[in-house]
Amino acid sequence: MMTIAQRAVLRRALSDYLALTKPRITLLVLVTTAAAFWVAARESFSLGLFMITLVGTGLAASAAGVLNCLIDRDIDALMARTRSRPLPAGRVQPLPVALFGIALTISSFVVLAWGANLLAAGLALFAILFYALVYTRWLKRTSPWCTEIGGIAGAMPPLIGWAAATGQIAAPALVLFGILLLWQPPHFWALALGRTEEYRAAGLPVLPVVVGQDATRRRSFFYALALVLVSLWLYILGVVGVFYAVGATLLGIGFIYLAWRDWRSPSPATSKTLFLSSMLYLALVFLLIVLDS
Repeated sequence: MMTIAQRAVLRRALSDYLALTKPRITLLVLVTTAAAFWVAARESFSLGLFMITLVGTGLAASAAGVLNCLIDRDIDALMARTRSRPLPAGRVQPLPVALFGIALTISSFVVLAWGANLLAAGLALFAILFYALVYTRWLKRTSPWCTEIGGIAGAMPPLIGWAAATGQIAAPALVLFGILLLWQPPHFWALALGRTEEYRAAGLPVLPVVVGQDATRRRSFFYALALVLVSLWLYILGVVGVFYAVGATLLGIGFIYLAWRDWRSPSPATSKTLFLSSMLYLALVFLLIVLDS
């Protein structure tokens, strides 16, 4: 029998390892993967394949989160937002975390390769390695382009879902990829604008640190414009109907307005509103895709 103290230690360890997987990001990954799979497999939907795809992609997202936390532990210790994470706080050690990340990576590849196909498994593995090595280890520490280029990894889930359902990548999957790729910069920059000095102190060349807040807000606005235009290509391709086209347009106008307001009348409040609204915007756009596909 475990003592009360031992159970408390176990619960804390499980909680810390769960936190390393970044569950909220993993949930977003699963939502976008599921939507892509649903659209791709409309005429031949398989619940079993759907569940396997979500498990494999969830493992991939978790692996990427764990490896990100491992590589970034020195930076996380310098920032108020992240210094209480398990690694910089010293509650877990690097070696078991590294083994955990590797195990999740291998598990993801095996699940997707065995249960779906090699294309889906390869795309998931690419996303993990790109996020951990290209974004986290290299670009995040060296380039203000880290968010835009690093966003490739974050935009991969629809490609994985589509590939798992069909064994190939089609034009609608690339549009879904484009939506996520263009959504990430204004979403992240809205957060970074409120923490510019933290990023500067940590030596991270994020866009607000390198070019200033006004230029960052301006670029966010143009990304919002491009995002809305790309989102309408799903209607042009015939994947969705008028319901989606009208809804995505109205949501896009609102998102563009918030980005414009944050640029032309900047304040911490407008940036926070843009950040929170960006999550709602993405969730509603993907909900419209599922409902009208």
